[in-house]
Amino acid sequence: MKFKIFFVSAVFAVMSCKQETKNAPQKLFKISEKVSYVSEGGFFKFKSGKFIYSVDEKKLPFKRTIFLNASLLGYVCEIKAENSVIGAASPEYIFSQDLNQKINSDQIVNIGNEQKYDLEKIIALRPDAVFTNYIASFENTYQLLKNNGIKVFFLDEYTEQKPLEKTAYIKLFGKLFAKEKLAEKRYKEISEEYEKLKNLASHSKDKPEILANEMYGDIWYLPGGKTFTANYISDAGGDYFLKNNTEGKALTMNFEEVYSKSQNVKYWINAGNHHSKKEMLAVNPLYSKLNVFNKGKIYAVTAKEKGKSNDFFESGVVRADLILKDYIKIFHPELLANYQLTYMKEVQ
Repeated sequence: MKFKIFFVSAVFAVMSCKQETKNAPQKLFKISEKVSYVSEGGFFKFKSGKFIYSVDEKKLPFKRTIFLNASLLGYVCEIKAENSVIGAASPEYIFSQDLNQKINSDQIVNIGNEQKYDLEKIIALRPDAVFTNYIASFENTYQLLKNNGIKVFFLDEYTEQKPLEKTAYIKLFGKLFAKEKLAEKRYKEISEEYEKLKNLASHSKDKPEILANEMYGDIWYLPGGKTFTANYISDAGGDYFLKNNTEGKALTMNFEEVYSKSQNVKYWINAGNHHSKKEMLAVNPLYSKLNVFNKGKIYAVTAKEKGKSNDFFESGVVRADLILKDYIKIFHPELLANYQLTYMKEVQ
């Protein structure tokens, strides 16, 4: 009798354990403060900013997708999921050679641009998903697509201020496109290389002072001290002249303010897409008054341009390691003697 009671109890204990395991909450994967995801109850759920999505895992991977932002395509290309793209906005801004071949052979359809998306064409394509940055003024457009049964996903990777967190979005794309192993592998490789480069730069003997971005009209839009550009500069062994600022967004200054604060700047980075100093002066003659313009070095993000496209804003969104490597090469050329810049090019 005692044996029977023990046996029954043991069976219930095992069944209970299995039930608890089955119902146990799955691990939440956190990419950043803005983005996280989890697989739960047959659904893939993820949070992006203020938006929460739930996708039936039976409908994954996505095989027919449309992108309204070229920057997000950087993740797709990194995990070799180009064949899933059937439509794109403003294809003239897409750098990827593989994607351009598909555009030229009509495998990827031009669905307009931010001035006028071709909604009829998007709806006719019946995509599994549309990916875009969220723009409040386009809410009616998004709603119309949703009303026609099209899933619209908002991913604002440009708001991430830590380079490797921006890179980590590749993991989310890996889940959505059944490229999870490749996405994890690439993230591991990129993040490990980034940390190795960061450690290399930390041993540099000096920290040159850095200026970033350029003027638009009468205003200079500068990276705040907590932005991804400021983080790159710090990790590359540079001394950003606004490093003590606590803003995670752009700051605005007039020329006089920048002039007074930048007397000791040695390198000026992200100076738009200018190809010569003459071209820069044609845009703003005031630049000639800056010490760095006359005695320092200026770098623009023009090394990988093709027409209107620029790979800095496409693959560069993922390849934090290569961007950091460029900055280290600029600030401390002796540390990477044999490396040729990937995205940056000196303005002569």
